[in-house]
Amino acid sequence: MLNALTVDVEDYFQVSAFADRVTRKDWDKYECRVEANTDKLLAIFDQYNVRGTFFVLGWVAERYPALVKRIAHAGHELASHGYWHQLVYDLTPATFAKDIADSKDAIADACGIEVTAYRAPSFSIVEESLWALDILAENDIRIDSSIFPIGGHDRYGLADAPKEIHDIETPHGTIREFPPSAWSRGRIHVPIGGGYFRLFPLPLTLKAIQKVREHGRPAMFYTHPWEFDPDQPKLSGLKPSTRFRHYVGLKRTESRLTKMLTECDFGTVSDALATSDFQRSPTNTPLVSTH
Repeated sequence: MLNALTVDVEDYFQVSAFADRVTRKDWDKYECRVEANTDKLLAIFDQYNVRGTFFVLGWVAERYPALVKRIAHAGHELASHGYWHQLVYDLTPATFAKDIADSKDAIADACGIEVTAYRAPSFSIVEESLWALDILAENDIRIDSSIFPIGGHDRYGLADAPKEIHDIETPHGTIREFPPSAWSRGRIHVPIGGGYFRLFPLPLTLKAIQKVREHGRPAMFYTHPWEFDPDQPKLSGLKPSTRFRHYVGLKRTESRLTKMLTECDFGTVSDALATSDFQRSPTNTPLVSTH
């Protein structure tokens, strides 16, 4: 059973935590570092002979089509991360549908691949935005990884959501949900990836992966290219909590990743699904109403 290795391809100034500091109309004014940082990840994955799933922001795909081609040519799986990195629950169904279509078009224009998997920016499919799943199905998305089954986070999470891979029936078809992974003990959660990977000691992340697998499901690790760039430009005027979350541990991300890749077996989301013991279960198939 392979674990899923995933990368959300976005630049440092595009993160949701900076949205009140960096407006989307100003994105082109910032130094773009996403291409070089993604190439760094591609080199690491090639060195360790591992393939992953890259959830590419449409904005990035449109401006760096050669990068998208390099990801595909290296044997990795391409998926959508939306176009504008907008939180789903801040959108209307119509603007969300346009964002999905624009992102898929940008990736297809870059490399000729029609993507069928999606991850919402900041895992923003939550209780009040479950309507988005039907729109995903309507836009030929078949695999989603947007519903984080934890509580207590200020931006995402659905505490009662299944932790297992499961099918979700919508009026426009079935979505297979591959939830991001966390090891939970009571009210304590150890998510596998992102800022948690930089903050927690590596042995704790490795134990979390082991505990998830002991429940018979693959673990999913997620990261971003900017997390491997300790020299990225520092933004001023950030809240202390935002500054800490974004910049903590950037200097040790690469060494931790390479160590983890020697300890655990990873593949793409599709590979992990194919090697898991997932079985359809009527008791694990929530119904989502139409939008």
